[in-house]
Amino acid sequence: MAEGLDLLELGEDGLYFDEPCAPEVEALIAQAAHHYGHATAEQHLLRAYFLAPEQLSVLVALYRYYFYQHRLEDALIVAERALDVTARRLHLVDGWRSIGRVALGEAVMRSMGLLRFHLLALKGSAVILLRLGRVDEARLRLAKIAEVDARDALGAAPLLAVIAARQQEPAEEIAH
Repeated sequence: MAEGLDLLELGEDGLYFDEPCAPEVEALIAQAAHHYGHATAEQHLLRAYFLAPEQLSVLVALYRYYFYQHRLEDALIVAERALDVTARRLHLVDGWRSIGRVALGEAVMRSMGLLRFHLLALKGSAVILLRLGRVDEARLRLAKIAEVDARDALGAAPLLAVIAARQQEPAEEIAH
């Protein structure tokens, strides 16, 4: 299944921002964008989150806000929330850890677009973990993506290669 799966294809599902969103929540996201750089931006996003805690557009907006503010711990919390929400929708009982051939096939049947979002959120969380110096946790997540993405459409392989190269450096330095 994983070899023939094109993770860049969305299928009939569309993207996360195609999900219906309450007008009040959309307005709060727009206000946050307008006030970016001011404390009120975060307040608008948090209010949107409290109104729609499982709305993927809200989670993406909040994640981006924290990421671009270099608040990586907060961005990681939001990425984890997005992973929880999408895992539940995809019926991944143990979250991303449970993705194997069978679970992957079942998730594709539920929503290819949502599965792709889930895997990209997993990659995003791995990038944050790398920036936080939590390399082993990041490697596990990237390895899971590589396991189900044989064509490397989502780009986990280069990150895994960088991790492997960095872990070889101390051993090479000792040898010289």
